[in-house]
Amino acid sequence: MRISIGADHAGLGLKDHLREKLIRDGHEVVDRGTYSGASTDYPDYAVPVARDVAAGHADRGILVCCTGVGMSITANKIPGIRAALGTSVDQVKLVRGHNDANILTFGAKYTRPEEADAMVEVFLSTDFEGGRHARRVGKIAALEVEADRKVEPQETRA
Repeated sequence: MRISIGADHAGLGLKDHLREKLIRDGHEVVDRGTYSGASTDYPDYAVPVARDVAAGHADRGILVCCTGVGMSITANKIPGIRAALGTSVDQVKLVRGHNDANILTFGAKYTRPEEADAMVEVFLSTDFEGGRHARRVGKIAALEVEADRKVEPQETRA
């Protein structure tokens, strides 16, 4: 499998750990940086990884920052991306099976390397279940089509 990976300075150590594990496991890895501990901006790494995945140049993506949230928010701005923050093996299995997540993000401050290893294994080995979940993912994809159009808010009833 071809994996695009990236991190800001806060996620560098965990990214490098995961890159080496993925290579050992036989995956092709595209490392989008960062490559040093100098302060950087997470969108500079989230966008290239997300574009790799959205364009089909990578099968999946992995992003790491301090909390994993900034990477997730940024990656999800790219049409076709469904990035999810990994917090447990069970949760990662569900975001793959139910949400067809194609990018997994980690918070380096909150994730030990061995935990990330286990979550990545599940992320790469779990298939999307389809069925009722495909309908829901389709509704998410439809929102991307509307993104360029001005959409008026709808009234809601209390």
